[in-house]
Amino acid sequence: MSDGSISPLSSSELDEFFSYLKAHLADNGEPDHGYFQPLPHGAPFPAEREATFRKGIELSLAQPGWRRMWVMRSPQSEIVGHVDLRAYGELHAVHRCLLGLGVHRNHRRRGIGAQLVAHARHWAAMTPPLEWIDLQVIGSNEAAISLYRRAGFSKTGEVEDMFRIDGQCFSYIGMTLRLP
Repeated sequence: MSDGSISPLSSSELDEFFSYLKAHLADNGEPDHGYFQPLPHGAPFPAEREATFRKGIELSLAQPGWRRMWVMRSPQSEIVGHVDLRAYGELHAVHRCLLGLGVHRNHRRRGIGAQLVAHARHWAAMTPPLEWIDLQVIGSNEAAISLYRRAGFSKTGEVEDMFRIDGQCFSYIGMTLRLP
């Protein structure tokens, strides 16, 4: 069970975060969990993506490539879930950001994802010039799609057969939320 505290992730905590993320990604493609990342089952987190996390957390919001991350911890201080917001790479999209989310296998279905999304949504609403949060989700990830709908996101489109992973075809669904 989580103690419900959400805190920003600092650069000094990134090694711990990537250990958590490695354990989280071990479930990707497992029969009980399905696919939640466009990666083959058992694939490591790509080094180039880790580098964008490390660089982005250090950048100001005025710089392309910024990223902000928050974690929820257990009473034992272990990371049980995370949410991140990041800038688009396009120059004229500074009013939008992208959301990423994950919850450790032992803590799913307890409302942690909803709390993390609400936290990121509140932060973005208080952070000019952000006006929209966007996300992409694998079409077979019904639990995540349901969570995002409950949080107020609406579907913007679906790319059929976007990914072919481990011999299976997956669509990619875009969703968005306009901030108040």
